[in-house]
Amino acid sequence: MPKLATWLREKDEKWFQSFFAKSPEIEICNARKSEVLIADADGLLLTGGSDIAPEFLRQEIPDPSVLEKDVDPARDGWEFAAIDRALARGLPILAICKGMQLINVALGGTLKLDIAGHKLPEQKTNDIQPLRSDASARHRFEKVNSSHHQALDRLGSGFEVEAWCANDDIIEQIRLRHYPFALGVQYHPERGKIYDSLFEDFFSRVTNLKNPRQD
Repeated sequence: MPKLATWLREKDEKWFQSFFAKSPEIEICNARKSEVLIADADGLLLTGGSDIAPEFLRQEIPDPSVLEKDVDPARDGWEFAAIDRALARGLPILAICKGMQLINVALGGTLKLDIAGHKLPEQKTNDIQPLRSDASARHRFEKVNSSHHQALDRLGSGFEVEAWCANDDIIEQIRLRHYPFALGVQYHPERGKIYDSLFEDFFSRVTNLKNPRQD
């Protein structure tokens, strides 16, 4: 059975459950609950959460007061290590919200530590934020939801931008060039009904890594 490694907060499980249920052939391995080894995994899912702990950021922090206080260094340590090992093995990676910020930092990028206009109550579960997308992007959405106060600044090595917020050019989607599949999205596809194709693409890659087609 293919195994998907992740660190999923209890309060986020409800959002992902319907998507996981559509791929019952994949075992979800949640590192929050028990030890998960990337050596045994067939894919990596990086989900939303609190800010990255300051000790993991690769930049100056002029005003520490803008950072959230409920950081989780244990989770961050596991996820940074998981990214390194997943990339080394060529595993498919889907990085959501904080996950996108984290994989960007892992590859040498930096963050805008506090931004306005992307964490309004009405944006959390409603797809109302307009996007503009690169023509080559495989997954393109006219509007998406939004729930974040940090964003990508300098891109990590090898990333290219696939979508921006139409209002202020905040980066909303990135892809790792010359890699089988590593996609980062700043929005929350688990909270909407328009993102089935994105999860289907990712889960199919996890499954095919475990059970490659015989031509």
